[in-house]
Amino acid sequence: MRDRGVSRGVPGTSRGMGRDLEDLRAAAAGCTDCELHADATQTVFGEGPQSAWLMMVGEQPGDREDRAGEPFVGPAGRVLDEALTRAGIDRDEVYLTNVVKHFRFERQGNRRIHKTPGVTHIRACRQWFDGELAAVRPRVVVTLGATAAKALLGPTFRITGERGTEREWEGHRLVPTIHPSAILRGSPEDRADAMDAFVADLAVAARLR
Repeated sequence: MRDRGVSRGVPGTSRGMGRDLEDLRAAAAGCTDCELHADATQTVFGEGPQSAWLMMVGEQPGDREDRAGEPFVGPAGRVLDEALTRAGIDRDEVYLTNVVKHFRFERQGNRRIHKTPGVTHIRACRQWFDGELAAVRPRVVVTLGATAAKALLGPTFRITGERGTEREWEGHRLVPTIHPSAILRGSPEDRADAMDAFVADLAVAARLR
């Protein structure tokens, strides 16, 4: 049996299947399958060519992404761009998405502070990710961060010991690594080493092309 992580037994998963990306994007824009849509600005669907050989999967859109309606356009996206360049990967050949399509946050004054999505949010959005995966059919999948990795590989996955290791997953080669935002959250003196390690993980994916 294939390991679908937290998605086992999700009713309605097939709704996202059998469509092209534009059909999926239009359908996801009106998604109300969990409460996150009520406070988020909009659905943030994936971006990139349907012919992409690499799909990169993060956790959820952040504040900047929620406002722009595009994934990885904030500070973490700039870190990702630099790492992709250093790893020899052209972002124009990458499909970027998240396992959760709405921004989950809590308010602190005028600020909207990131809050990790729960299993119910991941399950509600899994139909859209499955649809993206079926439409793009990437050779390689890279998960960015623990939430995305656990969504696909199951709750026992531990990113510290398993990052940068290639594995078979549902007919794709999958390489888990950290989320680029983790580099920004680290101490300034550790960022260069953290970036080097992140690039090394992406280089593993690049060799699988």
